[in-house]
Amino acid sequence: MTGPRPDPRWDAVVIGAGHNALVTAAYLAKGGLRTLVLEKRERVGGAADTTQLAKRIRVPTLAHTVGRLRASVQKDLELSRHGLVLVAPEVRVFAPSPDRRAVTLWGDPWRTALAIRSQSGSVAAHDADAYPTFDNQVRSLGRFLDDLGRSTPPDIESPGLGDAINALKLGRSFKGLGREGSRTILRVLPMAIADLVAESFEADHLRAALAWRGVRFGSVGPWSAGTAAMLLMDGAGNDGAAAGETVFVKGGPGALSSALVAAARAAGAEIRTGAEVTSIASHDGAATGVVLAGGEEIEARAVVSGADPKRTLIDLVDPVTLGPSLGWRAGNIRTPGVVAKVNLALKRLPKFPAAAGDESLLRGRIVVAPSIDTMERAFDATKYGRWSERPILEATIPSLADPSLVEGARAGTQVMSVIAQYAPYELRDTDWDEQREAFGDAVVDTLESVAPGIRKLVSHRQVLTPVDLERDYGLTGGHPLHAEAGLDQFFVWRPLLGHARYRLGLDRLYLCGSGAHPGGGITGAPGQNAAREILSDLRRDRRRA
Repeated sequence: MTGPRPDPRWDAVVIGAGHNALVTAAYLAKGGLRTLVLEKRERVGGAADTTQLAKRIRVPTLAHTVGRLRASVQKDLELSRHGLVLVAPEVRVFAPSPDRRAVTLWGDPWRTALAIRSQSGSVAAHDADAYPTFDNQVRSLGRFLDDLGRSTPPDIESPGLGDAINALKLGRSFKGLGREGSRTILRVLPMAIADLVAESFEADHLRAALAWRGVRFGSVGPWSAGTAAMLLMDGAGNDGAAAGETVFVKGGPGALSSALVAAARAAGAEIRTGAEVTSIASHDGAATGVVLAGGEEIEARAVVSGADPKRTLIDLVDPVTLGPSLGWRAGNIRTPGVVAKVNLALKRLPKFPAAAGDESLLRGRIVVAPSIDTMERAFDATKYGRWSERPILEATIPSLADPSLVEGARAGTQVMSVIAQYAPYELRDTDWDEQREAFGDAVVDTLESVAPGIRKLVSHRQVLTPVDLERDYGLTGGHPLHAEAGLDQFFVWRPLLGHARYRLGLDRLYLCGSGAHPGGGITGAPGQNAAREILSDLRRDRRRA
């Protein structure tokens, strides 16, 4: 005869130390829970990391900006007190074309309109007039999606009072859109981003610069249905501008992770690196702790996974406990990574003819997406297991805003961080070990088309393929967002219908990473939301005990 299970040492054990997992851990510790974070790697931060590319040269390893980080997370966790310093240049996007034309998007929509108008001609005049209206529409719809993103998806099987209250709040937010706005959002969400931008603008290079955020990180092209929703969701939670946010962390994204670690430890959380979780222990359908690679078992009242949902359910949960139905559904979560990361050290600042010598234009995101058709053709290659010979690029030169990245390096040295899309995880008739450097060459060639001579400036190069993202960072399929951000994997469907409330598969197993609502990016949103639900559950249990 056995007695009651002893109270475990830990209230919550968090798997992984990516930025969302660290956000969750900090909130749980602040809420009085005994919290342990376990990270497989020797470094924390996951995709929010800064690493050394060469001697005295550091680069943002994966993510290069943090403009979507929730202001409430920064405030609640006092990240500035823990060393977080943000740098926000006035320019958001500089989008040069090989023909030496360029689109420049500023945080101020009226300044952007003036920049568009300066190109002269009837098309420029039309687009300049249309831009403030379009920007206002994106901001308005984004505010509603932000409210949606801050709420917990409803319990579709047994809705309770909390679900009713949330529904009323969302109803008021939806009503706040007004009759025209409410009709617009229902019409716009399923649209292709190419159609949405074409409704307002005539110049194809402007359409492409705006459409980029509708496809970024996704295995979709600008003519794919639902990509308009991806643009709007990308604007939710920040200032919502059509130009998007461009904010750097002094010291690179790894400095954000360091601030989150400091906040979590200050609140009482313990963080262990070099601790690989190989399975989630369970009893009678409830998670009871984790097992490490060395065999160590750690018990906890709750297990919180910062890994992606597919990896969590398929790799870490006992398949017998999971059951065939949920296991099959988890295997069908879409994670088709098409993004590579290329980091460059440059001998000096490259020259972009379209910038006409204005260095300030290079301080934001540099988007190389000359047209809607160019973007669609680049996406087409991935359908047949090929990487695009003319990938779409989002580059930054973070050392312009943060010289500490190259402190002590040779005078004039700069670093360039490049998100390169489209590069599919699965290649036909070859593999990424053979194709890595060839793709890196294609990225540099594409940069050469808008910055002649940049090839000769490259002193060091790092190419991280989708396979690297999976192997080294635990991103299944190499998907940076843990799962596609389409409408079929949003809100009550993220990551799976019936498992969208941060409670995943088993009792006391929670999901706090980008695979949870409201989705990916450096936001801290899933981590903050998940912590709220975990604290509510465990406090309720204590009251009942």
